[in-house]
Amino acid sequence: MGLIARLIGTPEATRALAGAASSVAEVFTPNATRALETAHEVRMAALAQHGTEFQSAGAGLFDRLVNGLNRLPRPMLALGTLGLFVHAMVDPAGFTTRMQGLAAVPEPLWWLLGAIVSFYFGAREAHHFRVRSVATAGRLTQAPRRPGAGAAPTASPDPGPNPALAEWQGQSGP
Repeated sequence: MGLIARLIGTPEATRALAGAASSVAEVFTPNATRALETAHEVRMAALAQHGTEFQSAGAGLFDRLVNGLNRLPRPMLALGTLGLFVHAMVDPAGFTTRMQGLAAVPEPLWWLLGAIVSFYFGAREAHHFRVRSVATAGRLTQAPRRPGAGAAPTASPDPGPNPALAEWQGQSGP
């Protein structure tokens, strides 16, 4: 037998010494696996809280009315433009008079109108982008789907049950 085996003793004593050394080492250096698990738990709790903050009980009458009013400008702009063409054909003299009136509008006022319309449609697009990203945030907690994930592997034999994978699938849902 070697010198270390004579100093330490039986295999049980060796295991006890190794356990004591690892617990002393964790005092100075944190356990990386436990740190990853804790960070994952914190992220999942934050994501769950974020999802519950944006759940809505449903739109009331006022919300539906405002949503309906918010949907009017685009159709009104499109139909108004077509109406200008119809007006030009029906009453050319009146159309010319009104267009001369528009030509008299100062340029800074046109810039202001452009800014208002741009901000309106930009805000609408930002709203829809936020709604879409909140709706897809719930999918982050589900297991990622790969193409052909349901197909049986053809190149390698089945290695048997994987307890870590089974536990992970049980936590992430079906």
